[in-house]
Amino acid sequence: QAPVAESGGGWAEAGGSLRLSCAASGRLFSRSNMGWYRQAPGKQRELVATITSGTSTNYADSVKGRFTISRDNAKNTVSLEMNSLKPEDTAVYYCNMKSSPPYVWNYWGQGTQVTVSS
Repeated sequence: QAPVAESGGGWAEAGGSLRLSCAASGRLFSRSNMGWYRQAPGKQRELVATITSGTSTNYADSVKGRFTISRDNAKNTVSLEMNSLKPEDTAVYYCNMKSSPPYVWNYWGQGTQVTVSS
């Protein structure tokens, strides 16, 4: 079983909403910093949002006010609520689970495609 696995990607019109979920296996989740990253065609992978084990959040400027990251330690899940979607949000979205530095563990999901049409 993969340490983390994303679900919930798909297609939306500009201005619409999608919700991504990431399920983590094992006992590391509650001690992990979780993050969502994305990679658009021809571009480098970039940070979208992170949430620490202490639930502090951080967002890329491009998604502030539109996206919300949250976690449920009882269910070992992290979610990304995406509102007011824009075509430039189109990318493969990846879930990341890692420890605090020096990153004793650092796991990536397979990614889920999000496509936003104008």
